Amino acid sequence: MELKLLRFLCYFDVFNHPLSVRELKALAHEEDEKKIHATLETLIEKGVVFRQDDLYGIRETISEQISIRNEKEDRAQSYYQKLPRYLRLIKAFPFVRGVAISGSLSKNVMPEDGDIDYFIITAANRLWVCRTLLVLFKKVFLLNSRKYFCLNYFVDENNLEIIDKNIFTAIEVKSLITVYNSALMNEVKQKNNWTQEFVPGQLSHSKLLPLEPKKGFTFKKIPESFFFGGFGDRIDLFFMKKTYKRWQQKFKNFDADKFELTMRTNRGVSKHHPRDFQSKVLQEYQTRIDNFEPTK
Repeated sequence: MELKLLRFLCYFDVFNHPLSVRELKALAHEEDEKKIHATLETLIEKGVVFRQDDLYGIRETISEQISIRNEKEDRAQSYYQKLPRYLRLIKAFPFVRGVAISGSLSKNVMPEDGDIDYFIITAANRLWVCRTLLVLFKKVFLLNSRKYFCLNYFVDENNLEIIDKNIFTAIEVKSLITVYNSALMNEVKQKNNWTQEFVPGQLSHSKLLPLEPKKGFTFKKIPESFFFGGFGDRIDLFFMKKTYKRWQQKFKNFDADKFELTMRTNRGVSKHHPRDFQSKVLQEYQTRIDNFEPTK
């Protein structure tokens, strides 16, 4: 139990995010809250965990981290209030079949330079038509601002399993907030049951409310009909190839492995993560875990 709790504390320490007993209990999927308390007290006695109020972390400067967490939670609420408008827009676009909030906002926080990340599921073989239309809308009508409209991860209905399996992706999957098509998002969770290895429980949200958007536009099937059959397949493939070529030119300094991880481009998946945030977080996390090897 010590190592299990330390892993979560180390991971969220990367984000200056101390955890409560309730959050640790949810993540570890541990029913016995007394056991969580007892383990944390043991870790405090060992001098590897620190507590202030009802929050726990691995740094003596936990009070500073709590201030950072509170500030990011307050900022998240202002972002959260703006969501319904953008959700109705995304839901109305052709071939969008499911939407969830990922990234910082799915953990009820928002850094000062953050944005709202969407995990979007499209119809099979129409991912690139859908993505292209959404990106064009962002560039033309939102002046390419990604603050409330960050479109960095798409999968289609036939590619719901996340192939990068680690604690970062596990927590991202576990913390997804469904905002459109709960049935399909439940299928995402089922297809990614490998996440149990890293996160046995679920990241709980104390301040977030259900976010089902109001009924969107009803003429979605009309534009979808323009991309029917073989013509739609060719257009989708054309958009994919054009995007892939542009990304190859723009990120030509990436080696093949890094490009595949951060800019994955195939008929069923589109990732646009040029900053390689995942690798940076995993490196920081591993550094923290290595410090606790003697406690194993």
